[in-house]
Amino acid sequence: MKAGRAHRTKLRRLLTGTCAIGLGLALAAVPAASQEAPYDLLIAGGHVIDPANEIDGVRDVGIRDGRIVRVAPRITAPSARRTVHAAGLYVVPGLVDLHTHHYGYRGALFPDDTALPAGTTTVVDAGGPGWRNFDDYREKILRRATARVLTFINSVGLGMGGNESDPADMDPRATADAILAFPDLIVGVKNAHFGGEGWVAVERAIEAGRLAGRPAILDSTIASWSGRDTRQKVLERMRPGDIHTHFYNDRQLEVLDRRTRQVQPYMHEARRRGVLFDLGHGGGSFFWPVADRAMAQGFPPDTISTDLHSGSILSTESDMPDAISKLMLAGMGLHEAIYRSTVTPARTIGRFPEIGTLGEGRDADVAILQMETGVFSLHDARGMKRLARQRLVNVLTVRAGEVVYDRDGRAFQDWDTPGAYMGVR
Repeated sequence: MKAGRAHRTKLRRLLTGTCAIGLGLALAAVPAASQEAPYDLLIAGGHVIDPANEIDGVRDVGIRDGRIVRVAPRITAPSARRTVHAAGLYVVPGLVDLHTHHYGYRGALFPDDTALPAGTTTVVDAGGPGWRNFDDYREKILRRATARVLTFINSVGLGMGGNESDPADMDPRATADAILAFPDLIVGVKNAHFGGEGWVAVERAIEAGRLAGRPAILDSTIASWSGRDTRQKVLERMRPGDIHTHFYNDRQLEVLDRRTRQVQPYMHEARRRGVLFDLGHGGGSFFWPVADRAMAQGFPPDTISTDLHSGSILSTESDMPDAISKLMLAGMGLHEAIYRSTVTPARTIGRFPEIGTLGEGRDADVAILQMETGVFSLHDARGMKRLARQRLVNVLTVRAGEVVYDRDGRAFQDWDTPGAYMGVR
């Protein structure tokens, strides 16, 4: 038994790639007895939505050694060490939040405390550290977190803890060098909160991204005194693959013509040329009139994200299930919302299909969601609410094969089961 467990541990270490073919080759080399070992975790009878694999129906999900090993209509054998019955619930890939804050300013939140209860297994810190303090961020956040934490490094050397309006601390070469030194941890460049005039901050962030071959994510203001406007920014400054966050806000991005209330023609043009638009809900960047009208005109966000921080977690309550619920109220279907919360953010940061899917051989990152019915108040960033008859909530999260959040104790043993307590009678 010990030898078999050691062999499975060795196999898991070998599975560093994301190719299903590689998994098949590795399994072919494992003794038959090991292949027939019980699943560590079986998620049974849930409605699986896995857009990457075109699955939208009731399936069982078998997990072993931290990876998805089988997704099938019914898994009857071998038995599992632990079974979670998910009938009536949605089983989806672990959600991917493209815009979060975990370091560098007073609103930062430790990722495990907020992401894992929301079914979010991958978060991307949006500009907390810069190249000057990345090592400190790595020690304090990345090495401690259970959630997968990736990074948009700030174009300012000291990140959000520095002066984001100081061009003197915006060094594209040093920023690019940090990205190239940590390619597994840093996925792009963040530029934000620049209080000066002109395009210098945007230009230096995009130049750092160009030097490193990574996207830039922007949220610079478009106030009249700034000398910046949305049309020039999305058509002339941003590259295909660059991202504009705070999408349904009219301070960083003029999505709607304020006179006609129609989506600006240049927004359609920017999307056609490959510029991406991220929700970035937060405490000040989701307005019902903008979201409702843009959605009605067929202009949804490419990626759903929260911009969650201490100023929004108790006000707009914008975790991932909440943001999805709001977009569903504005007309988005659940399958599409899951797609924009898993596949598209993973692709945007170059991590698909490593994440964003329940494909066999991938890391077992899973969210189990419940659609509640009733009357619910969903809040925007201007203190306005809309009433909804349904909302999505997370009830269980699996990260790398381990149950890390279980609201209702679905994976718990009954306390009165014989032998359930060790040393307690």
